[in-house]
Amino acid sequence: MKLVKAVLAASIGAIIASSSVQAKQLTIGFSQIGAESEWRTANTNDVKEAAKAHNVNLKFSDAQQKQENQIKAIRTFIAQKVDLIGLVPIVATGWDNILREAKRAKIPVLIVDRDLTVSDPSLYVAKIGTDSYAEGQKVYKWIDDYVKANNVKPRNGGDKLNIVILEGTVGASATTGRGNGFNDAMKADPDGAKKFNILASQTGDFTRQKGQEVMESFLKSNRNDIDILFAMNDDMALGAVQAIEAAGLKPSKDIIIVSVDGVKGIFQAMIDGKTNATVECNPLQGELFFQTAEKVLKGESVPKSVFVEEGVYTADKAAEVFPSRKY
Repeated sequence: MKLVKAVLAASIGAIIASSSVQAKQLTIGFSQIGAESEWRTANTNDVKEAAKAHNVNLKFSDAQQKQENQIKAIRTFIAQKVDLIGLVPIVATGWDNILREAKRAKIPVLIVDRDLTVSDPSLYVAKIGTDSYAEGQKVYKWIDDYVKANNVKPRNGGDKLNIVILEGTVGASATTGRGNGFNDAMKADPDGAKKFNILASQTGDFTRQKGQEVMESFLKSNRNDIDILFAMNDDMALGAVQAIEAAGLKPSKDIIIVSVDGVKGIFQAMIDGKTNATVECNPLQGELFFQTAEKVLKGESVPKSVFVEEGVYTADKAAEVFPSRKY
């Protein structure tokens, strides 16, 4: 009987211990990079809504596009002894020291959306979000398929289609990943260099205003030579549309436009006949983030990279898909 009681007591203790994470309200610190685009706003809103659904005490910090603000926020989270920290890194490097501080404090860190580069991968538990390299590959494949299907010819009468690229923030993993994915896909295509020429590539900092300004610069130099625009996010593409129209050209017709994100604004632009396609970068990552956080805090193992699902959407399907878009 004593043995049975001892086993029963041990079992009850184990059950209580395993449910302790659920029993108390979790406090999680979340460092967001800012609000540079429609996509980022949707990402932020989704994280906040998911926090409520999971009954999490969320300490949210907007870094206003500055890494130093993110480092300060993480240091504050550590001082507050939060249970876990979520970080959307504005750039890929410069995180080792602050992540070591979190590790010394025994606070696990989940990276969200973007990637980072650290000397010791154990400084963070896992990365939640999107595959920017695959997004860049999808952009190239869509362009290649589209020009073949529509027999697109260079506007200047040359033998190659000229592509201009609006890059994202310098040093951001989304910029690097999408750029590398696109370039590698073009190199892997035996005829890629014969069909396409990268005429110009410059950062638009993931903002609509900078996208417009840089596209204006491209058009001043190469108005009659640009055939295709690859914008690394939708907001820059929407800014570029304004520049193209101001230059007396027709966006989506004179200049083919493909971008990344999949926000409602770009779907409306496709419906209006002003852009051609968008490769989805799904901002709805809140549920996956908190599910993963709860697993980590229960001591369960999780994959080092956890990706959300993403698709490719084209102008001919935009009106059909638009009503179901959540961002």
